[in-house]
Amino acid sequence: MAARRSYGSYNDGCASAHALDLVGERWALIVVRELLLGPKRFVDIQHDIPGIGPGPLTQRLQDLEEAGIVLRRALPSPAHVSVYDLTEWGRDLEAVNTALSLWAVQSPQLPLAADMSPDTLVLAMRAHARPLAQGAQGRRVALTLTDSRTTGRAPVQYLATLTAQGTSVVKCAAVDSVDAQAGSTTRVWKALVIGGAPLEGADIAITGNAEAVQDLLHATMLQAPLSAGPER
Repeated sequence: MAARRSYGSYNDGCASAHALDLVGERWALIVVRELLLGPKRFVDIQHDIPGIGPGPLTQRLQDLEEAGIVLRRALPSPAHVSVYDLTEWGRDLEAVNTALSLWAVQSPQLPLAADMSPDTLVLAMRAHARPLAQGAQGRRVALTLTDSRTTGRAPVQYLATLTAQGTSVVKCAAVDSVDAQAGSTTRVWKALVIGGAPLEGADIAITGNAEAVQDLLHATMLQAPLSAGPER
């Protein structure tokens, strides 16, 4: 198969055109998206991207590695497994992912009924994240999400930190000193964050301060309530 010509080979020096040479192939940005919150094994990337086969995934990872966006490394003992991770330059693509997300939510054809992986849902929360109102008490919430698309996979844990300066949600192995813990499937949590469903009556396991979980939803949902404070 002949190699695809770059835009530069057509005497197009536009940087955005060059960006499409790097990440414009099918699946490329989706692979990047799945690595934005941390490294993953090949099998985990494939699992988290429905529809991609091992051949196309291998090719996209190879292309991204050659471009300096992705790197492959071995986790230290006792893991002894190879994972794919983003380079520092590759991690800058979260801003691109965020911009695309904020643009695409205006589409009338957005598949709102489709499921999302835990990481993809958290990336959506990060894209929509807003600070708490000035003077509001800071919150720390542990969020555990189980992928609704499959069975038998371990839940994924995240830590959300909410302050008047900003809201962050990061993947983590363990958390302590939190105001609340919330456990949910991605389908239920998406209905809250993207669909605007009420927290009351939702199938979510909450321990600790339920108001902190409500504050997290207000700070990261697609459409912020008027009482949730100013948007960024």
